[in-house]
Amino acid sequence: MSNYQLFQNDIPSKVLKSFKGDVAIDTETLGLNIKRDRLCLIQLRNETNKKVYLIKFDEDLSPKSSKNIKILLENRNHTKIFHYSRFDMAVLKENLKINVKNIFCTKVASKLTRTYSSKHGLKDLVNEILDIQLDKTEQSSDWSKKKLTKKQIEYAMNDVLYLSEIKNSLNEKLHNQKRLKLFKSIMKFMEVRVDLDIEGWENIDIFAHK
Repeated sequence: MSNYQLFQNDIPSKVLKSFKGDVAIDTETLGLNIKRDRLCLIQLRNETNKKVYLIKFDEDLSPKSSKNIKILLENRNHTKIFHYSRFDMAVLKENLKINVKNIFCTKVASKLTRTYSSKHGLKDLVNEILDIQLDKTEQSSDWSKKKLTKKQIEYAMNDVLYLSEIKNSLNEKLHNQKRLKLFKSIMKFMEVRVDLDIEGWENIDIFAHK
């Protein structure tokens, strides 16, 4: 629990400059409705120095107060590792006007490669690939609290601690199964998928015949 720092609304410029490679990222919100439930927390893991940064947001959050996060997440030189990027990217765009670039979604990679399983949650991947059991008890807790509990902080950190290792494992599977090109195409399309979600087509298959 010691290798993390907690900030309000943004990361300092010094921290921004410390990112050289991959960034593991997750978000916590008041719920799953993108238009209704605001962003409460962003978790970042700098895969260069292995430090975790938690950014907590005020109720009246504003893109103007989070300029360094925007710079980091829109930088194409850093791969942003998500689990279920579709939701997190939509939350970041809706709340902070951030258009995340260069992503790797472990859920999509899992569905393309682990076709023997119907379980593609983060807990399932961490268990199978790393033999670690994640405690997801705090998933539905109140992330808008002014002061996070120790259990919430531990939960938040766990959601980004293992993403890089999972990415490496799934990336190898994508390569071996010759599905890497397809995966990369899906990642490029994710921005469009996010826009559809935000505009109200989240549950409608616009490609369907009817």
